[in-house]
Order: sequence, then C-alpha cells, then structure tokens
Amino acid sequence: MRRFFAALLWILAALPAQAQSILRDGDIEHALSELARPILAAAGLSSSRSRIIVLHDAQMNAFVLDRDHIFLHSGLILRLSTAAQLQSVIAHEAAHIAGGHMTRRLDNIRRANTISGLGAALAIAAAASGGGEAAGGLALGVRSSAARVLFGHTRAEESAADASGLAYMRRAGVDPYGYADVLGLFKDQELLSTTRQDPYSRTHPLSRDRLNAVMAQIGTETRRDPDLTADYWFARAQGKLAAFLRAPAVTLRQTGQALGKDDITLLRQAVAFHRQSNATKARQAIDAAIRLRPSDPYLHDLKGQILIESRDAKGALAAYTEASRLAPKDTQVIAGLGRAQLAAGNPKGAIQSLERARAADTSDPTALRDLGTAYAQTGQMGQASLATAERYALAGRWKDAGINATRAAGLLPRGSSAWLRAQDVISAAEHAQKQKK
Repeated sequence: MRRFFAALLWILAALPAQAQSILRDGDIEHALSELARPILAAAGLSSSRSRIIVLHDAQMNAFVLDRDHIFLHSGLILRLSTAAQLQSVIAHEAAHIAGGHMTRRLDNIRRANTISGLGAALAIAAAASGGGEAAGGLALGVRSSAARVLFGHTRAEESAADASGLAYMRRAGVDPYGYADVLGLFKDQELLSTTRQDPYSRTHPLSRDRLNAVMAQIGTETRRDPDLTADYWFARAQGKLAAFLRAPAVTLRQTGQALGKDDITLLRQAVAFHRQSNATKARQAIDAAIRLRPSDPYLHDLKGQILIESRDAKGALAAYTEASRLAPKDTQVIAGLGRAQLAAGNPKGAIQSLERARAADTSDPTALRDLGTAYAQTGQMGQASLATAERYALAGRWKDAGINATRAAGLLPRGSSAWLRAQDVISAAEHAQKQKK
C-alpha cells in the first residue's frame, strides 16, 4: 500500500492545476457496482477487483487505463436516461479490458520506465477527459503523441469492443438497444470542431457507420423489458449524484416540496434540504427513507453526514455506528464512523477507525484530515503532521505538504513505515516545486 501511495504522490506532483477530482461516495459507488456486476461477470472479469471511479467533470466521457478501473465522468452519468445505457458504457469499457487493449499500451509504458497503474490513471484523467493531451504526456514523461496513442482507441479496437460489449449485454440479460441509444447521443460529434466535441468522441472514434454496425448486429431483436433492480440502482446513483452537484432548488423542484413516497426521492430531498441548511426537513426526509429501507447502510451513512454537519455529534455517532454494523468493510462508512467518534470526543477510537479506512483506501482526503486531528488530540504530533502532509499532497498543495512532511520526519522514528511515508511526500513535494520553476 505504501508503494501505491508513493507512486500516486509522484503522479499528483506532475498533474496540472485544472485536473478534475474523484468523487467519493460509498452509496453511489455501491449502486454502480451493482449495475456493473452482471456485465463484468459476462466479460469474465472480477466484480470484486474491478472498480468504477467517478470523476467530477461535466463533460461526457468514459475510459479505462488498466485492468482494474473504469472511469466515468459525472456528466455522462447525469446525461444518460436508462440503466441499460449506463451498463452499455460499462460493457464497452469492459471489452477494452478483456480485449487487452490497455494492457498492450501499459506494457509499452512500462518498457519505457514510466509509471502505470491507478496512479497513471489519475494523472492521465485530465488529458483523457479533454483538458489537453499534453498534460497527460507531461505526467507520464512521454510526448503528447505517445499520450494520444495511450488514450485513443483505434477504430478496429472500437469495432471489437462494440461486438464484445453487445455480447456481454446479451449474456447478462441487458437490453442491447441501450448500446445503440448511447452511440446515438454522439453520432453528430464528428461534425463539430475538436474544441466543441465531448471527449468521448476523441478517445473513442465514432461515426454513423459504427452506429449502423451496432444496429446491424442487434438486427430484429425486440427491446427487452426493463430490469427493475437495475433501474433502481441507476436511479439511485444518478439521483444522489445530481442532488449533490446541481442546485438544491432544482432537486426540490423535480421531486416536489412535499416529502416524497419512495426512498430515492426522499434521499434526494434530504441532500437538497441539507445543502440549504434546513436541518429539520433534511432529517425528516432521511428518517422517512430509513423507515422504507431500515437495513440500508448508506441511508444511515447519509443521516450521519447530515447530523455531523449539523453539529449533532451524538446523533451522528449513532447513525454511523449502525451504518458500520451494516457495512463493516466499506472504507467510507468506517471513515465516517471515525469522524463521528472524533466529534463525540473519542479521538483514540477515531484513530482506530480512521486507520482501518486509510489502510484500505489512501486517497480519501477527508479521512486524512480527521486522522490528523485525532492524532493531534492524543499528542502524537508526528503522525498528525504526516496525515496532514498526505492530505495536502492529495490536494496538490505541495508547499504545505512538504512543510508538514519535513516536520513529521523530524518527529517520527527514523526508518519506521510512517517515517518512510513522510520521505515519499518530501520527495514528491520537491519534484512538484521543481516542475513549477
């Protein structure tokens, strides 16, 4: 895990300032994993190993850069209208993985002694999503032309991925027309200048011929009846994402001011009311949702978030305790429990929970913030400075990261794992500072 985080720090040190962030939400990630599971199984991929990552970017795009991660833009998720459409995107990207398209590219990068894996994916995200291919090239230490080879799929690969993706959807019992519907969203992109195209049309070569080929493969099949379970998880992921990213007034206008009757509507209203600082209505909405699904850990997790941000530490601790009981392996739920323990005046308990979360997930800046506070409250200033340094590094605040990492290195036992982590941050911060000169 330390080796992974060290690679991640070096990649982040080379990222441009405008690189978009990863959106972390256990509820949304769980919903996406439910949608992906039958598709990944049909592709022969492990659903426990493959992870769907949401990037905070309004443009429409999706891409893969290794065997374990599929990146979806928030703008793409919000634009689609059915579960089958989103599953078709996952099927297409899974086909690139199963077809070895990215493996061949990454093998070439490894032979060039550059960084690959999830760290590379985070670095390339800025360029692959339309921010400029040269940014990804800089992060990898390769030229822009090489970056284009890495991001962009050939038409032959796209054709193969289309055929395989459709086969996965049929095998999984998903309506293949969802595939054609998504391609239809992009069919006119090639008529636009590259500056106006959605990034998907650059990383995935598109044409009317490709859409026609997919329709020919579908043939005379009739549209399948909707999968109610898939529709639920799609509506939940999209609904919660929209509630957090769009104006609360828009969410309330769409759902109605009166408390809704289904759990997704109530969840969306709870988020909207919370963002409007209406704690009473937010709690009423989330409590109503929990009454409908009392064993849903992510509703209790959202209640904990609402309560802790409304300064009800006792109530938040109870909510997060229940959430962690229902989802004991979810790192974000466990980090939320640590946050509540800290707010309730139990920093030692918070350290135990937050270290559990950090050990499995090194890229959660909120958990690192809370961990730094908990260590400071228990007088462990070396560990506090280290957590703070790692948090600043994830945020790209390299000067602050270097200062705190240097302080941590002076306080921690020389040669310890924590001291080595501090050295990783110091090295990455020095590299980042040189890049700016």
